[in-house]
Amino acid sequence: MDTSKKMAAGITGFASFLWLTLTAAVAANQRRLVFNPCITPEVESPRSTGHRTRPIVLRAKDGTRLCGWLLTPLVPGPRPAVMYFGGRSEEVSWVARDAGKLFPGMTVLVMNYRGYGQSHGVPEEINMIEDGCTLFDWLAALGQVDAARIAVVGRSLGSGVAVQVAKERPVHSVVLITPYDSILAIAKRRFRVMPIEYMLRHRFESIKYAPSLKAPTYVLRALEDDVVPHSHTDQLVQKLATLVGDDTVPGSDHMNIPYLEATQALIASFLTRQFAKPAATPQLPAGDAPQVVAEVGKEVGPKPEPVATTTLPATASADDALSAIAK
Repeated sequence: MDTSKKMAAGITGFASFLWLTLTAAVAANQRRLVFNPCITPEVESPRSTGHRTRPIVLRAKDGTRLCGWLLTPLVPGPRPAVMYFGGRSEEVSWVARDAGKLFPGMTVLVMNYRGYGQSHGVPEEINMIEDGCTLFDWLAALGQVDAARIAVVGRSLGSGVAVQVAKERPVHSVVLITPYDSILAIAKRRFRVMPIEYMLRHRFESIKYAPSLKAPTYVLRALEDDVVPHSHTDQLVQKLATLVGDDTVPGSDHMNIPYLEATQALIASFLTRQFAKPAATPQLPAGDAPQVVAEVGKEVGPKPEPVATTTLPATASADDALSAIAK
């Protein structure tokens, strides 16, 4: 073999080695590519101006502690409710702070994913969906929540969680902020030369579930989005069975969109209009009532007291939870 052929073979061998190395690295670190848990609270001791704000811990089916906030309207009585699912790098305490503008007159349950904030565990797609369904069941069983009017709101990564929860549960309305067709599709776009479809476990394939969603769905896009290109949102929008709106927020990008007053006003307006419409009686999954251990802190005021928690037995009812909250 002459020198040129040896050199070509050497280059080919090195390129193959590099490709295999990169492929192995992507496969081994895919959790870090999909999830970027933020532990530091975005807002210390958040307090909604329009809600009673209480830190809460709910235990998932496997006992994992999920931490977040339960926000209840100042006006008593059965109220519509909202669950919020955050983005890839999002710690969700800011939602508790801004809930008065985002979700006026609505009960709000906002929880950090496993591994985010003070929640325990490790983020996995399968657990996120299961936890979301479990939390929906718990919220629907609360005595002061109108179970027929529960919406889910998902941002970026959380849009994939919201879509799958809406497929599995009788959700009233859906809001998707900078949603995508699938994480798999975005990963294939980014890693074009790698067999990503054989490597990626956390796929969040919203486009597969979109045609089966029965709840009215509202999409919000960022004007400038270098994380979720509009073409990936277009693919999802074309498959949504009950799309009622698709708006682009002026002056927004992928990172700032949820904090903008325009975004918050659009979400509040959409949900208020939807909740004003008659709702069908929800058909919750057959089986026992949700068995979730709840630890609820005291209401957070301007000078919050140290959290005093109450642990409910695993068989506690939703009314027991409300009684504990009221103490």
